[in-house]
Amino acid sequence: MTYAIRQIERADPALIARLGACGVATLHEAMGRRGLLSSKMRPIQPDQAIAGSAVTVSAAPADNWMIHVALELAEPGDVLVVAPFSPSDAGYFGDLLAESAQARGVAGLVIDAGVRDLRDLKRMNFPVWSTAISAWGTVKETPGWVNIPVQCAGAIAHPGDVVVADDDGVVIVPRAEASMVLAKAQARIADEGEKRRALREGVPSMDLYNLRPGLAAKGFTYR
Repeated sequence: MTYAIRQIERADPALIARLGACGVATLHEAMGRRGLLSSKMRPIQPDQAIAGSAVTVSAAPADNWMIHVALELAEPGDVLVVAPFSPSDAGYFGDLLAESAQARGVAGLVIDAGVRDLRDLKRMNFPVWSTAISAWGTVKETPGWVNIPVQCAGAIAHPGDVVVADDDGVVIVPRAEASMVLAKAQARIADEGEKRRALREGVPSMDLYNLRPGLAAKGFTYR
C-alpha cells in the first residue's frame, strides 16, 4: 500500500544551521566518511548552499505525482529528497514546481533523477542538486511514498534527517546523530585552522602531517 506520512520529527533549526555552516566535506569526514551521495549528484548552478530537514519521496520512474504530495506536506526550511524506486533520468521537476516550493519556503531539492527548465530555475535562484538534466516529461499515474526511508544516489535518507548541500555535493546527517556530528565537525574545523596557520607560515605539509616515516617504511627515498 502506498501512503504519505504527514508528521515527521525534525532537528532543531539552530542545529541545522550550524551543521550547514560546517559544509559537506567537513561533515562527511566528521561522520567517518558516511552519508555522502554519489558524485553524480551535482548542483545545477555554483555558489549555493542549503541545510534543512529531509522530506523524502519514493517515486515511480518518470512519474512526479509524489512530489506534489511532498510539497503539500513540506514545512519552511525543508529539503525535498527524491529517489525513484526504479532508475529514471526524466525531468521530474521544473519551474512550476519550483514556484510552489518557493511559496512554501522549501529550501531546495535533491533528486536522483532529472530536472528541466534550468534557465528558469537559475533565474528563480531555486537550489537544486540532481543526477540528470532532461526535458523528458513525467506523468501522474503511479502512487509512491512520502516520508519513508529512501536510498538516494547511494545514501540512505530518513524523513527528518539533516540534508546539507553545497558545491562539493550532498551529505545526509542522521537526525539522531546531528549534535554529535556537529561537535566532531567543529573540532575538525578548529584543528584545520591550526594546520592552515602552520602552512601559511611555511611549514611543509610533509612535516605537518608527519608523512616522512610512513614513506621511509614503504622504501621511498629522495635521490
